[in-house]
Amino acid sequence: MRTDTEIADRVKQIFDEGASIIDIGAYSSRPNAIHITAKEEMNRLRRGLEIVNRNHPNAVISVDTFRAEVAKMCVQEYGVAIINDISGGEMDEQMFEIVAYLNVPYILMHIQGTPQNMQQKPHYDNLIKDVFMFFAKKIQQLHNLGVKDIIIDPGFGFGKTVEHNYELISHLEDFKMFELPLLVGVSRKSMITSLSLNITSQEALNGTVVLNTVALMKGAHIIRVHDVKETVEAVKIVRKVMGA
Repeated sequence: MRTDTEIADRVKQIFDEGASIIDIGAYSSRPNAIHITAKEEMNRLRRGLEIVNRNHPNAVISVDTFRAEVAKMCVQEYGVAIINDISGGEMDEQMFEIVAYLNVPYILMHIQGTPQNMQQKPHYDNLIKDVFMFFAKKIQQLHNLGVKDIIIDPGFGFGKTVEHNYELISHLEDFKMFELPLLVGVSRKSMITSLSLNITSQEALNGTVVLNTVALMKGAHIIRVHDVKETVEAVKIVRKVMGA
């Protein structure tokens, strides 16, 4: 557990290095993660949110939660600007209605299963088709509730094998059909470290920057990362190459 000073220093570093949004979560979404209650999740979130708001009152904050009640408290009590739901509404049936009520941008992520079981032999008959059908269905449900500000996230590593993850990367440009902002989060993930590179996740910076560069050139609008400085450099270079 980090001290308040350590958290504040890390938040300052994130913004000093050029981040536009800070994503704060308290429920671990790693494979085989331990389940915690909504009360415990909110208690953990309060600390981080209070530190960010105190030191960076104009910060754009995204809260990483699949629980509607937690999302509602974060938006109403702490001014959180974006809801980042790793379950795409699958783990809380009230989420879409709460998003509509709160009228904030919603990150819709694809996942197969839950953090506790998602990596237990994930299988798809047709990965790209299945993921696209998931998004088409969910986007329509959100539109029916009046939610228009949607960001889609393919969910790298969430109920997917390494091969699935690279298949998604190779088809990123196809997500343009939804005409919505595309978020990609591959930072330090096992799709990099598992390629016989003999590195840990902490040593996966080079691979992360390579994948982020590919994602940007294939149409990603938002990149979720740990290493902000290096990613900002990649973004500037890609923009120059692409003539943006």
